[in-house]
Amino acid sequence: MVVPAAAQQTPPKKTTTPAAGKPASTAPARPATVPAKPTATPTKPAATASRPTSTGKTTTPAATAPAKPAPTRPAATAPPKPTGPPLPANLGSTDPNVRYKNGKTLLDQTRYDLALQELEPLTAPGGKFAKSPEAAYLYAVAASRAKKWAEAEQMLNLLRSEYAQWPALPEAFFLQGQVSFEQGDFENALRVLAQVPEGRLTTERENMKATYLPRIKDKATFQNLLKSYPQETSLARAYADKLANGGWYTEADKGQLDQLISQFQLDRIRYTPRPQAVKKASYNIGVLLPFEFNDPSWEKRRKNQFVTDLYAGLRLAQDSLQREGRPVQLFTYDTGADTTQLKQVLALPELAGMDLIIGPVYKSGSKILARYAQQRQITVVNPLSQDGSLVLDNPWHYLFEPSTASQARQAAQFAFSRLGGSRTAVVLYEDTKDEEDFGAAYKQAYEALGGRVLQLRRINSDVEESLASGFAGVDLKNIGHLVVASDGKKAGPYTLGVLKAQDARLPIITYASWLDNNRIGLGQLDARDVYFVHPKFLDKTNAGVRRFRQLYVQRQNLPPSVFAFTGFELLYYFGSQLHQNGPAFQQQLANGGPVSGAVFQGIGYPAGAHDNQYVPITKLERLEVEVLNPVGIR
Repeated sequence: MVVPAAAQQTPPKKTTTPAAGKPASTAPARPATVPAKPTATPTKPAATASRPTSTGKTTTPAATAPAKPAPTRPAATAPPKPTGPPLPANLGSTDPNVRYKNGKTLLDQTRYDLALQELEPLTAPGGKFAKSPEAAYLYAVAASRAKKWAEAEQMLNLLRSEYAQWPALPEAFFLQGQVSFEQGDFENALRVLAQVPEGRLTTERENMKATYLPRIKDKATFQNLLKSYPQETSLARAYADKLANGGWYTEADKGQLDQLISQFQLDRIRYTPRPQAVKKASYNIGVLLPFEFNDPSWEKRRKNQFVTDLYAGLRLAQDSLQREGRPVQLFTYDTGADTTQLKQVLALPELAGMDLIIGPVYKSGSKILARYAQQRQITVVNPLSQDGSLVLDNPWHYLFEPSTASQARQAAQFAFSRLGGSRTAVVLYEDTKDEEDFGAAYKQAYEALGGRVLQLRRINSDVEESLASGFAGVDLKNIGHLVVASDGKKAGPYTLGVLKAQDARLPIITYASWLDNNRIGLGQLDARDVYFVHPKFLDKTNAGVRRFRQLYVQRQNLPPSVFAFTGFELLYYFGSQLHQNGPAFQQQLANGGPVSGAVFQGIGYPAGAHDNQYVPITKLERLEVEVLNPVGIR
């Protein structure tokens, strides 16, 4: 039975890539099941770094002697966290020279927010402070290091317009080039970098272009830039590399690629596209996951349940594709929990013959496999990571999940276009890297659309004082909406308590994990305008979801977890891409939009994106979760 119906989902928690040695928090705490044997399509698994066996059974290497347990030691009290160097004296001084010195010190101490507070009053042109240009430049440096790109750009514009005779202005042009690149404004970046005088920062400018220009995600942007900057060597080289080695080349590009090679004297061998693989009747897919067959203990199997579930979902997708006449062969390898086994697997010659590779799940391994994929020109799909930095400069590496930043951007677009009212927001984000990325991306996207984020504040939801300071001084009745990027159990109840105390009814955008928080009643969420960023929403009433659940229970004797659904959707989608477009399907993905998934709400990689660009936004209505932005509606 095929499961390609347009489907949606039940509300599990937001999933992230499991930390090394840990399953994701949503992994079910139940005994592990071994992946079921295929019934129709043969699968050739391999254990550790051994070759796939001809019998189709997974071989397990001989057990090694267990390491001696470390001697038990008394628990030690954790030392207090260092507080860093002392703060400068006289913060907020009325003496501009003191403030300027303090700002420089705080910048050196990486206390960027405090540096901004000290330097900002010194930058006004009418202030008659002798070092106002220097203060403005240092402010822009602090803002850029804090990834506050809009603030940095605003100050650099002031510096260029009000202090045009400042001798160090080339440094400001250089910094503005980086700020523009970071915001995706490639044309302005090249324009301001061109204003740096000849002979100044030449190497640094070329290095910056070589870093950022490969991040352009679509042909149209490259084509337009080449028209504006026909003599820009770095731009031509980056585009030629995309055509020759990034899966973008078509016969229609032959003339332009030849012209670029001749005009810029590029190495013809390096920039000659490899012959595209022809379509085949069946495709080989490598599955590189940390099964850890070397440790058969119940504890290890329970910890790795998410891997087993993911693989079981892959196998069901394999069966569905087989029944549709689109067969794929899975070659399964155990990569272990560290990079040693992964490197052994990558040394196997047959891996270079794969048409697609799925895995791994840990960040360190993802970086290694990404390099391998680029060298061998094999598409790799990471099944669980939401770290967009993994796929920035690699046309052969995709995330199945939407990155944290993409989730924030989609939420910001929804808020701006659908919430109405005052287009102002306050954004609180948990004290973690993922949530910091979410907060920064939300602010950037919302303000780029024309909204305004009044406050962007970090919180630690485990500390009530931090929650209190997050809401301190915020009049919730006079802002358009509130964003709380936190999975913390205390964040939701505290937020709802503050809203009740202020008698505020503003909309809230937050994570879908709030739906699973037993400290919050569903009635509380239903009674307010709470919108959930919900990438793993499953609609239990959908025919595809119901059929998958039925097939999974028949095979595994257990209900499927979100990881099982993920494995199914991933292989069904990318296996279909292989049969439709062959192994080099990057350009076809870039030209398409999000489509309804087989079990999830949607999936798509438009405009050259390498993480899933469809993010369901949901809301409780009469205690039922509804999707407010189905595929095709934004």
